[in-house]
Amino acid sequence: MIRVLIVDDQALMRAGFRALLDAEDGIEVVAEAADGRQGLEQARRHVPDVALVDVQMPVMTGIEATRHIAADPLLTDVHVVILTNYGLDEYVFDALRAGAAGFLLKDTEPAELLHAVRVAARGDALLSPAVTRRLIGEFVARPPDRSTARGMENLTRREREVTALAARGLTNEEIAAHMVISPFTAKTHISRAMNKLGARDRAQLVVFAYESGLVEPRDPLR
Repeated sequence: MIRVLIVDDQALMRAGFRALLDAEDGIEVVAEAADGRQGLEQARRHVPDVALVDVQMPVMTGIEATRHIAADPLLTDVHVVILTNYGLDEYVFDALRAGAAGFLLKDTEPAELLHAVRVAARGDALLSPAVTRRLIGEFVARPPDRSTARGMENLTRREREVTALAARGLTNEEIAAHMVISPFTAKTHISRAMNKLGARDRAQLVVFAYESGLVEPRDPLR
């Protein structure tokens, strides 16, 4: 059973998400909250698998709540999915850097929301290749961060290669095919890179790859 927390200041939006999720086999809404601070409290109380968090709320924003959740060692297994009306904006980039597993537009199709909850619960990032390219083009075209670049130096050649491919939006299976290795080996390299860099999840690994200069925006796939 995937346990979900809904954090949104619009009661109608929360009701709609709850109705959709509770009607699905294998998914249960365990709590709701109307602002970021309440969301953080409910996350600590229920420790859900997935927290759907609105990006802009009173008292505490979704980004602040995400940052607190990501920093709490008791909430390591809580995967935050940011909900936004605005598409790819600076808020979304900040949320990914703060530790969010990904994001969804509020007008997403019901089937896509259900799929996103399951993907997030597995610990995967909600960053499709198309979304990754747009995110890179809009918000990561900036000078490399030196501290992150130094962290990349700790990776092996293979780990840097899989990190670069993940940053371009490839799945483990696609990385495996590109490198002619097994999906399990690709997943192992990704996990080791995340551990060395201190990345909470795959989404943060993608951000680190571009911030460090390991991959440049609109870099062709070789």
